[in-house]
Amino acid sequence: MSTFEKRLEELEEINDRLREGCPLDKAISLFEKGMKTAKSLEKDLAGIERKIEILLNEPESEEESPHLELFSQDEEDDDSQN
Repeated sequence: MSTFEKRLEELEEINDRLREGCPLDKAISLFEKGMKTAKSLEKDLAGIERKIEILLNEPESEEESPHLELFSQDEEDDDSQN
């Protein structure tokens, strides 16, 4: 599997080629490849964000419990009003 950086570079190259102009069939093919690449990058970024959230919410001591917040307080207030 390609590294994140290589796939990002590939996406940038696809973008450049589409901006330069090419025949319609080639443009469609490049666009499709770009969308697949972009979706895989977004998936990887979501995983990285989850890891960072876990690391930021780890307890500093064994006695402290982790802070697990799935919804913001505003969303909880909205739900209770309905």
